[in-house]
Amino acid sequence: MFGIVTLGVLLPFIGTTLGAATVFLFKNEINPKLRKFLFGFAAGVMIAASIWSLILPAAELAIKNGQPEWLPPVVGFVAGMLFLLALDTFVPHQHVACDKPEGCSSNLKKSNLLFMSVTLHNVPEGMAVGAVFAGLLATGAEMTLAAALSLSIGIALQNFPEGSIISLPLKSEGKTKMQSFLFGTASGIVEPIAALVTIAFSSLITPILGYLLSFAAGAMIYVVVEELIPESQDGEHSNIATIGVMLGFAIMMVLDMALG
Repeated sequence: MFGIVTLGVLLPFIGTTLGAATVFLFKNEINPKLRKFLFGFAAGVMIAASIWSLILPAAELAIKNGQPEWLPPVVGFVAGMLFLLALDTFVPHQHVACDKPEGCSSNLKKSNLLFMSVTLHNVPEGMAVGAVFAGLLATGAEMTLAAALSLSIGIALQNFPEGSIISLPLKSEGKTKMQSFLFGTASGIVEPIAALVTIAFSSLITPILGYLLSFAAGAMIYVVVEELIPESQDGEHSNIATIGVMLGFAIMMVLDMALG
């Protein structure tokens, strides 16, 4: 079991690393059409994962614990949205499609601000993975190994474009391919850290697991609404992004329903 949990925790980080490795394959920044598709795909994966891997299990846990089935999903979801809103308001960062940075003012370069943007929403993704594996390890929790792995695989798939979004612009700014790759990879290291911290406190988390799952869902949906969808729809060829959302949602839905 330890080996499987380790693999599940590392899968999202591996996805980011593979995305960052595209710096060795592409000469310049990623094609705008492909970038739109990848943003849309990531959004579709995160929406489906939030529903099937996080909110629905939270409702099932509430019923099992004798609570109203809507209570943990609603409370956790709103808390997750507000948490990301607070980070988005105060932490310096910049989205790909924006010319101006957001959050508190800073002297950071655009590449560093992009790094902060990706890192911000990697934290709740890591918490989501940690929460489902904490539920798996806890006796009697309504989690299965297949469901936990499907979430890890889904997040790994949507992390691929994130790694490339960090590494490719760095090469354009004059950094070496290896420096760009390492910087892109580093943006994903917070995910396994957040997951392991969540698992380490599994004995404390189990009573509030439903709330934590919904919290991660709210944080992920915030990223979709605030960042992925706007950036995928910016400019021309927005239908490409819509196709990406469709495919990402469908693939994640199949993973979760077939394996979970």
